[in-house]
Amino acid sequence: MTDMGNTNFDRREPARPTDRPPAQGQPQEAPAQSGPATRPAQQAQTAAKSKPASQPKPEHQSNNAKQPIGVVLEIAGSGSQIALDIERLNECMQDSDPSIALAGQVGSQIKIRVGNSWLLASVRNQRQDRRSKGGILANIDFLGEGQEEKLTGKIHGFRRGVTRYPVPGAMIYPATTADLKQIYASDGRSNIQIGTVYPTKDIRAGIYIDAMLGKHFALLGSTGTGKSTSAALILHRICEAAPEGHVLMIDPHGEYSAAFKNNGLILDVSNLQMPYWLMNFEEHCEVLLTSNGNERQVDADILAKCLLKARSKNRLSEVMGKITVDSPIPYLLSDLANEIQTEMGKLDKSTSSAPYMRIKNKLEELKGDPRYQFMFSGMLVGDTMAEFIAKIFRMPGEGKPISIIDVSGVPSDITSTVVAVLSRLVFDFAIWGREEKTRPILLVCEEAHRYVPNEKNADGSSVGNILSRIAKEGRKYGISLGLITQRPSDLAEGVLSQCGTIISMRLNNDRDQAFVKAAMPEGARGFLDSIPALRNRECIICGEGVAIPIRVSFDNLEEAKRPASEDPSFVELWSKGGGEEDAVQRVVQRWRTQGS
Repeated sequence: MTDMGNTNFDRREPARPTDRPPAQGQPQEAPAQSGPATRPAQQAQTAAKSKPASQPKPEHQSNNAKQPIGVVLEIAGSGSQIALDIERLNECMQDSDPSIALAGQVGSQIKIRVGNSWLLASVRNQRQDRRSKGGILANIDFLGEGQEEKLTGKIHGFRRGVTRYPVPGAMIYPATTADLKQIYASDGRSNIQIGTVYPTKDIRAGIYIDAMLGKHFALLGSTGTGKSTSAALILHRICEAAPEGHVLMIDPHGEYSAAFKNNGLILDVSNLQMPYWLMNFEEHCEVLLTSNGNERQVDADILAKCLLKARSKNRLSEVMGKITVDSPIPYLLSDLANEIQTEMGKLDKSTSSAPYMRIKNKLEELKGDPRYQFMFSGMLVGDTMAEFIAKIFRMPGEGKPISIIDVSGVPSDITSTVVAVLSRLVFDFAIWGREEKTRPILLVCEEAHRYVPNEKNADGSSVGNILSRIAKEGRKYGISLGLITQRPSDLAEGVLSQCGTIISMRLNNDRDQAFVKAAMPEGARGFLDSIPALRNRECIICGEGVAIPIRVSFDNLEEAKRPASEDPSFVELWSKGGGEEDAVQRVVQRWRTQGS
């Protein structure tokens, strides 16, 4: 392995058009010297003194960009080991170009010449070279390559992947802001701009919409990192780019109603009006069955028989002919109760009356409890399936391409079932609509770890099954899934790996960090090491939605477009008084009436 202390960097001025550059891999001549190899800084001083005073350096580009900062030591498939000169790094830190100032540091970009191309790489880590005083060893991950324009020296035609690898001994150069502008420039595909590329202030960061939505995406971040505001920013940009889109968002905390009140449809328990008969048999069991073990199977058999008979009484069943217990055919709750009562009264029933009474009592409870009226109201018996689907899927959008389903007011015991029904409607609509013009739908699920938990926290609920199926099969049918969570390690195994684009904000938990790293592509590992050090409203984006992994500082979102997730100011709110008694009375009133 090459010793950094014996590496002789040639830091000459850039060749003029009449100069002939050295051949690839051929060592450059060093100034004649009688003693041991001089330090790079001394060589730079010697070169500078030898230049005539009448030939000033170009002012449009820093001299640091033309001089190497290290050398390649070892080459591997996805990454390599390099040696860096600490004196050159210190010189670069004083550069006015922020990209050059960060050259060689963890998470920064460096470039290596291979023939007429430049390889771009990200620095993954650093450590001191104990065999060489002032030397630093680092591992890099290759990101991609671009061609060099002969006249201007600019990088163009950047693409992911590596065609030709450098050889040990190749020089390392800092990537400039001008380089990064070419690398991060859009290739013409539809994209949304969400912020600026770190560490620059003027390079816009974009995400390719089709690539991000076509293979799902995940937004990850600990509480308090600006995750909700960032999610609102991304969704606002998507809605602006696609005003006739079809976006459905599950909002478990009622945060996003304020963010999309002007360009979205807000649905909650007061106006959702989701018919109970849209549930399939599995979802009926979750709501109506309270037993476990062998008793649950007995109850399920009874419910299946009675539910099919209740659905069969609708005139639609006569027109359609054969129906199943899962067919979304309207039925009366009273018909289901009567069928249960009839079966219970038969003398030849195979069990006691207890299972029938359990189901009937639960059904009566749902009908009488005002908290469930948004779903189990007698007014929802009409065949409104087409109208309901058109409403929640925004077909037509009428200038409001997103619908926010606020489930914060839904009773906790059926929240997962409501989310399951909405998610399954998305999937079933896409499957049965294959004969029609494709109308892609984006399903965004906030607090996704609640609904798609890992095996340790799984309860066998239908919502976990349908969201896992959408993650695996949805893109075949034009369904995009967006998962937002603060605990990626609690997600079901394999679900995060199905997300082609991962947007990771700061994660404080070690398990979450390790889980995200395992789901990331190899070339992004260096970026991911900086996840714990990200500031609020900063993220790492990698995957299909970007050309190469990037660190992004999100744009500021207008106050009117932000979700209601701001942290309260304790000092400010606790320094004022007045009106507490009346506020307590109003809260108690709403508490007792359960918001009805």
